[in-house]
Amino acid sequence: MAGIRLFRYRRPSVSTMLGVTRAKKRINRQLGITAIMRPFRAPGNMKRRVLRRAGYYSGPMKFLRFMRRISK
Repeated sequence: MAGIRLFRYRRPSVSTMLGVTRAKKRINRQLGITAIMRPFRAPGNMKRRVLRRAGYYSGPMKFLRFMRRISK
């Protein structure tokens, strides 16, 4: 565990708090399911990488998207 955070962006789910999520991830890694599913995650990862390099997730862009959302 990386340490306990005092302030979080979002409230963790019950599964996360109980450790269910971590156990599922450990089982998937041990069974090799994670390696099998890796190619299917590639398109989403590539799209996210392109957006990150274009500055889509930067502070000013987040603010502009927020302002556009509340103005609707």
